[in-house]
Amino acid sequence: MRILMIIDGLPGGGAEKTVLTLSAGLMEMGHQVSLFSLRRVCDYAIPEGIDFQVIQDKCKKPWRKLTEIPRRAQLLDRAIQQAERSGKFDIVFSHLHKTDRIVAHSRVLDRDKVWFCVHGMFSFAYLRHRRGLSRWFKHRKIRRTYENRNVVAVSGAVLSDLARTLNIPLRNQAVIHNPFDIPAIQRQADEPFELQHENYLIHVGRFHEHKRHDRLLRAYAMSKIDAKLVMMGNGSDGRLRQLKQLAASLGIEQNVIFRPFDANPYPWIKGARLLVLSSDCEGFGNVLVEAIICRTPPVSTNCPGGPAEILTGPLSRGLSDVNDEALAKTLADIYHNPPVVDSDTIASYGINAICQQYVALADNQK
Repeated sequence: MRILMIIDGLPGGGAEKTVLTLSAGLMEMGHQVSLFSLRRVCDYAIPEGIDFQVIQDKCKKPWRKLTEIPRRAQLLDRAIQQAERSGKFDIVFSHLHKTDRIVAHSRVLDRDKVWFCVHGMFSFAYLRHRRGLSRWFKHRKIRRTYENRNVVAVSGAVLSDLARTLNIPLRNQAVIHNPFDIPAIQRQADEPFELQHENYLIHVGRFHEHKRHDRLLRAYAMSKIDAKLVMMGNGSDGRLRQLKQLAASLGIEQNVIFRPFDANPYPWIKGARLLVLSSDCEGFGNVLVEAIICRTPPVSTNCPGGPAEILTGPLSRGLSDVNDEALAKTLADIYHNPPVVDSDTIASYGINAICQQYVALADNQK
């Protein structure tokens, strides 16, 4: 089977890592996988054997923003036509909203074969702070992209948000959790790293507003935990400056370590006493599963999205109400009394079963 993955760049994020893991897993099953990145940015190693192409928009004209989506769709169509000279793609997966908008404008892709993979909660990430006409126009853009289309959501909460909260009718729908190459993660987690044998907590994620690093810093200060906090991720200089200023105002700047994203964060995750997410919303929460695979207890705000679908059973103790005080209390509880991560929980996120679900989407079209 010929499979095409499309994504708007590969910076260090959970959705981007999922695309690469899924592509590698499908290829190992014997499928031919092409991966088109619509920007040159790439913070990950591309798995060997994947047909990887960068489709770069080089327009510099002053009005480029006004024509961006149809222009980039034309560039994508040319690349697809070139690739399909050796055979049509059997199924196409588009990842992330910017990509989806571009793919929705394609004139060469068969709509029946295109599945939009939705990784986030639109009502929170895109509409929460909008009012009036601004909200109406953004909702309209989302509706025009996904209405009567095939959609794969990474969690039940994400699908419900799109189909019910935003009331967008879908053609076909499926919920498929993100895949994880468990042996590879565990193997990489055994590599040496700088803070080996030291006492610390860790957060891994881009420095974006909805990740609420401000909440994490305040909760960490309130928790009085005698361990450093490592905050690993990339972000703007302005955002990092704000967070460092907040840490200084809380009197914790000496205990907070800001590190750029590492293509192999797993030794850091494995070595931590716990991993924490402090988000306002999480489409799934890849890093929570990665912590589970590394046997590091995870803590997360019980925000809309995937965390409550991941932290179940004994691990549900790591779910916190979405406020500073509750997160501080949960951090202290899990730090001093960590739950045991069992092997069955780890095995449930294996890559093969997830890839089979994706392949079944193509089989059901026939």
